[in-house]
Parts: sequence; structure tokens; C-alpha cells
Amino acid sequence: MGLIPVANDQIATVVTALEMLARPRPRPLPDSALRLVRWNAPDPAKYRALFRRVGEPWLWFSRLVMDDDRLSAIVQDPRVWVHAVVDRAGIEVGMLEFDFRAEGVCELGFVGLVPELAGKGHGNWLMAHALMLAWAPGISRVWVHTCTLDHPGALGFYRKHGFVPYKRTVETFADPRLAGVLASDAAPQIPCLGAPSR
Repeated sequence: MGLIPVANDQIATVVTALEMLARPRPRPLPDSALRLVRWNAPDPAKYRALFRRVGEPWLWFSRLVMDDDRLSAIVQDPRVWVHAVVDRAGIEVGMLEFDFRAEGVCELGFVGLVPELAGKGHGNWLMAHALMLAWAPGISRVWVHTCTLDHPGALGFYRKHGFVPYKRTVETFADPRLAGVLASDAAPQIPCLGAPSR
């Protein structure tokens, strides 16, 4: 077993895919002052703003580098459901994205809350809603993936809610902070080894 070098302008992460093959038993929804608001055919700029707000601490960037047409083709597809998590003041503080484009399958594409809400029990509320919505009629499998760049508790959180790991892969990609896609100080827990482009 040897170590594989990763160039300084690249990031490597271990991605774990998890699945659930049966609808979980119904449980009462946890209390929360938050609520879900469905975004039908969201505007790309509005979508990216929330995506960045939720995901920047974990280096989410995939949707930020898509042009409007490509992003719209995904998030405005009627088989992709985007929900904003909204607080009492009407501020968007999280997101849920469901992808039903594969027959009988729902992928939880993005699940997240702004970092300020971490550790306050809102994640359990969000996952309860996610599972309730994901298990739509005709769905026989719900899956999600997480990686070592996500919150350190993410993998355990998904397992606690009944997901079972089934595949692990290694992904490498250009550090989005170096290209200016994300702020240079985003995700300080992940060292930035390259020099930012000018």
C-alpha cells in the first residue's frame, strides 16, 4: 500500500455512497422553527446564492461552475425538486434537493444547513422531512453521498438515519479557491496548497 501524490492545486476526497432500500417506519417529526419552501424552476442566480451559502464551508462548488443553461436543465427539471429551508424571519438557511430522474430511485442530491445551525437538532428535522418526501410513490431506493470534505459528522448522521454505505471512491479536482470560484478563506479546515490565480 502506498500513498498517491496529489498536486498542490488539487484536492482529493474519499466519497462514500449510502442507500436505503425500504421506507423507514413513520416517526413523529422533530420540532423546529424552520420550514421548507418548494422552489419550482428556481432562477439559477438565486439557486447558486443558496448553494454557496450552505456549501462554501465544505467546498461545494459543482453547481457554481455550471453555466445557466446547464444548471437550469437540472434544477428546473420537473423530476428534480429543490426546497429551501427558511427560518422564522424568512431567511433561507438550508437546502434539500431531490433527484427523481432515475426510475424508482431518489437521490438526495444536496442536504445542508448553514454552519450557524449546526449542533442544534435542525439536521434531524431536515432529514425527517427529506425521507418523508424522498419516499414518494414508486420509489424503491433512496441514496445519498458524502465525502471527507463534508462536516465530520455527516457519514455518521446518514447512518443514524438508516442509510447503509455501499460504495467508496476517491475523487480529485482542482481546488475551487485557486480559480476564484470560492473565497480563498472558504473551508479553512482544508489546507489550500497552491497559489491563487491572478
